Amino acid sequence: MSGEGPRTDRLGILLEQFDQAREMAEVRLHGLGDEEYLWEPAPGSWSIRRREEATTPRAYGPGAWVIDKGAPEIPANEYAEVARQAADGMSVAKIAEDWSVSVERVEEVLAFTGEPEPDVVPITTIAWRLGHLHSDFEGRWEWTFGERRQDPHLLVDFTPSASLALERFWATLDRHRASIGALTEEQLDTVGLSQYPHGSDPDDAYIGTLANGNLELIHHMAEIALLRDLWRARR
Repeated sequence: MSGEGPRTDRLGILLEQFDQAREMAEVRLHGLGDEEYLWEPAPGSWSIRRREEATTPRAYGPGAWVIDKGAPEIPANEYAEVARQAADGMSVAKIAEDWSVSVERVEEVLAFTGEPEPDVVPITTIAWRLGHLHSDFEGRWEWTFGERRQDPHLLVDFTPSASLALERFWATLDRHRASIGALTEEQLDTVGLSQYPHGSDPDDAYIGTLANGNLELIHHMAEIALLRDLWRARR
């Protein structure tokens, strides 16, 4: 309402951050074309591909196009998170299940000392980044506000059309925004309000899950913005 100051409650701050990130993302993605959307900046890039052309071991999607996904692993930049999970009382078996790796791999990470080597990760296309974000927001909505039964990997029909991908993505963000905007303080503090099966959501208070969702949107959109800059400067 006119005359009201900015919200300073926990949910209000997160909503304002989300809204600002969404607004900047729309500005930066204006005019995205199909060629740029699918542009692979380097050999071995991850992207979305026709199902019959997929080369990564866990590429997923319900339709003719799938998104690249590699074998399960705990990246070096998450070693500290694994240590925190263990310190918080999570069993090695549960941590292994959380990361989809073996118990032996978790034990190896927990026993590691010193500075881990930097992760070697694939370069990704705008299509991959957008598809990854879309899949994440769609899956977490389903397992928080939806029926909590559909496979998160089968919720987004990936497309080679940049305009269609964006249309669907904005609709998903709109639904997410409407749902979180109606949350109560009690729901923010509810552990397991989100039952999303590919992460620690069931063990976390929802306010933490919500903050992580904002972080995902911000950092992936920043990467997409850089890819757009590189596309324009490629020649």
